Amino acid sequence: MDKLTVKIILTVLALTLTGCSSSDDDIEKVPDKSAQSLFVDARTALDNGLYQKAIQILGAIDSRFPFGPISHQVQLDLIYAYYKSGNAGQGIALTDRFLRLNPNNSNVDYVYYMRALINISTEENLFQDLAGIDRTDRDPEASRSAFKDFKSIVTDYPDSKYAADARKRMIAIKSRLAQYEIAVAKYYIKREAYASAANRGRYIVEYFAPSPEIEQALEIMIESYDKLALTDLKKNAMQVLAANYPNNRLVR
Repeated sequence: MDKLTVKIILTVLALTLTGCSSSDDDIEKVPDKSAQSLFVDARTALDNGLYQKAIQILGAIDSRFPFGPISHQVQLDLIYAYYKSGNAGQGIALTDRFLRLNPNNSNVDYVYYMRALINISTEENLFQDLAGIDRTDRDPEASRSAFKDFKSIVTDYPDSKYAADARKRMIAIKSRLAQYEIAVAKYYIKREAYASAANRGRYIVEYFAPSPEIEQALEIMIESYDKLALTDLKKNAMQVLAANYPNNRLVR
């Protein structure tokens, strides 16, 4: 049995086990109880990883008691449950609604944080990651949205308990966005569209520093300028490469 087959089988088993945490047997009709009693039930379900059950109960509370004293907390927990269950569409829709209707809520930073995490989750494909498939050429629209939300936290809520993690995640996302631009630049080089490749390389250097992809972007610029016979621009790019990456193969 080859390695790829083993990886896929392990993935299927992992997904099966995850699905068992909220099986149909765990989900029952939501009883006619007070909002507080139902909320306790929902929290118990969340604590036990029964996210589908929690979603059902929280959704019932939100529908039956839309203006109750715990309505905002119910929606916040529902966002979390959608995230943990992998329901990105519903999660993002609810975060959008919450931010639109409650722009001054004290938990707005948390909602931005959760929307960013949900968007990141849509970029993660377990099968492709395990199979080692390169996805850098896929349009990173979700990563752009997540980056924007993390930036909002850092800029508008610098004292938020989520700010430090948001900064770290922004660095990782910046690298992901730069990788996409690198993939596009390489495509242009293959098509011998050297001006476009050079422009992509320059864009990476200007907007994604610092990131590990800067060195590769400079190499692309140098190759493109060489093909275009733009001697001065090639020389400038070489100087920047030598100053920052003295061990690069083009410098030695």
